[in-house]
Amino acid sequence: MLKRPPEEPLEAPPAIGTLRLMTTLVLTVVGNDRAGLVAAVADIVDTHGGNWENSELAELSGAFAGIIEVSVPADRSDELREALTVLDDLLTVAVHTGAPHADADEPRLFAFEVLGNDAPGIVREISTTLSEHGLSIERMSSQTRDAAMAGGRLFEALIVARVPASVDVDAVQAALEELAAEIQVDVTLG
Repeated sequence: MLKRPPEEPLEAPPAIGTLRLMTTLVLTVVGNDRAGLVAAVADIVDTHGGNWENSELAELSGAFAGIIEVSVPADRSDELREALTVLDDLLTVAVHTGAPHADADEPRLFAFEVLGNDAPGIVREISTTLSEHGLSIERMSSQTRDAAMAGGRLFEALIVARVPASVDVDAVQAALEELAAEIQVDVTLG
């Protein structure tokens, strides 16, 4: 009888070129501003097989703050979460598992700018009006600045909201125009 050598176990193919299930993580980071913070986060994401997808980062009043979307192989997600804890002396990092958008259709977006004398409650009033009409703020950036000619402070914001298919955009526009008159700001549709 012919003896055959024992079969060697098959090795798994390399990960390059194979399909891997990915998980989306959303990181929020905040800490005292200093050089190297973004590099520290990016290094950990890369070392653990993650890909930096989208981010919004800013320095505000001496603090560095940001939100970062990363994709990572599902089997390395917990490893990345754990690795981010080494940043505790530099940044406070919170990790949230991202969720896919509920609707597969392209979202309808409603963009507008707000400009007026700064006063408490502007963001609350605008966000409440949007919420009452079923809109969700997708992106918002705001700032206050000196009003060069009149003195005082100006508030300005750029807001992009997601509009469900069932919502009448004209009704939202009318509600914002009415609110603008009440709180004495200009609203310009984008």
